Amino acid sequence: MSKPLYKLSASEVVALTKSGKLSALIARVQERDPVVKAWSYFDPEIILASARALDQIPAEKRGPLHGVAVGVKDVIHTKDFPTQHFSPIYENDHPELDASCILTLRASGALIFGKTHTTEFATCQKGPPTSNPHDNNRSPGGSSSGSGAAVGDFQVPLALGTQTGGSTIRPASYNGVFALKPTWNAISREGLKMYSITCDTLGLYARDVSDLDLLADVFKLKDDVPPPSTPLDLTKAKFGFVRTYVWPKAQPAVTSAWEKAKELLVAAGAEVEEVDLPSEFDNLGVWHRNILHMEGQSSFLGDYLTSPELLDPWVIKHAINDDKTTRRVQLDSYDNIARLRPIIDSIAAKYTALITPSVTDEAPVLEEPLRFTGDASFNLMWTVLHLPVVNVPGFIGPNGMPVGLSLVTPRYTEQSLLHTAHAVEKVFAQGGWKLE
Repeated sequence: MSKPLYKLSASEVVALTKSGKLSALIARVQERDPVVKAWSYFDPEIILASARALDQIPAEKRGPLHGVAVGVKDVIHTKDFPTQHFSPIYENDHPELDASCILTLRASGALIFGKTHTTEFATCQKGPPTSNPHDNNRSPGGSSSGSGAAVGDFQVPLALGTQTGGSTIRPASYNGVFALKPTWNAISREGLKMYSITCDTLGLYARDVSDLDLLADVFKLKDDVPPPSTPLDLTKAKFGFVRTYVWPKAQPAVTSAWEKAKELLVAAGAEVEEVDLPSEFDNLGVWHRNILHMEGQSSFLGDYLTSPELLDPWVIKHAINDDKTTRRVQLDSYDNIARLRPIIDSIAAKYTALITPSVTDEAPVLEEPLRFTGDASFNLMWTVLHLPVVNVPGFIGPNGMPVGLSLVTPRYTEQSLLHTAHAVEKVFAQGGWKLE
């Protein structure tokens, strides 16, 4: 095989595991982790023991992810690895049960490869030790910092993240990889450290769309009306480019990618038009923040009452409701957002997909002590509206860093979204970014 073993996709690994050649990934992590620092916990002995157990499964009983290495964000419970939430409160804490998503992966034959770094409780702007594999002076994004970096650095083909604001899509853009944030609650969140019950969503990382297809199948992300089995004909596709109320934050790296994407899609035969959302959607950032304040308080109150001296100040602000958000404001935010969900579904349904920025800019330069993980402004509304989103890489910013754009479709249309992403991936690949 011409490519190095650690560069294999998940689909290729499934075939390769029958010959048992997975040591290349362990060697890759051991070589690169001192630089990228994607892992909060990595133990080759546990990995090898799990791999030996998988080897004992008869070929006819092997799952669709047999032997595929998956990195797991360290806010997701795993019974064989500690779950520490990047918090001193949970240092070396070992849950007794796997999260529901881990049970599903194990039943499908996946090899849990270790725990990836996160910000504290997947909440804070202060980043963990992880750096961007394409420029170690820049952030990998957050809060799914280690998962995005590990996939972008060919340390694992697949990884799990979570998203409450932009914690899956933003790292995907910064690291030049694909990521799917499914419809809210389409994948069980049982066994994840909760931040916002209204927004928290399990996220999926891969280096190509076919691997996201594999994960979507494993997690039973099925549309009521599945897409055709034939590739999308772009000459019959129509894309709605949505700037959103956050557009003034878009930097040249993003505006250039935006214009180039329109140009490339038109050249491929697709129809594109800019979409102006009703003015009510301009309030989503405020409503999202109100929800996080109140749901964050209920989520982190116990940690605050138990160990306030060990918490990041950002977590404390939530736990004590430092912004004095009222229940009336919370209810108004819930009700207004709920009213907009069917409206955005109907708008998105008019297009093959909506296209919107994944980020405001290239990955920011890391500056101590904050290690800022980047601006999630372009992601917030889609998270709180519960729509599925996929980051598609393809573009390069002025500093040589990857920039992605997001495809968005109505709720519970993950198969259609990925079907579209296959075609868009090939078009965006002309934008210059290629994961080497």
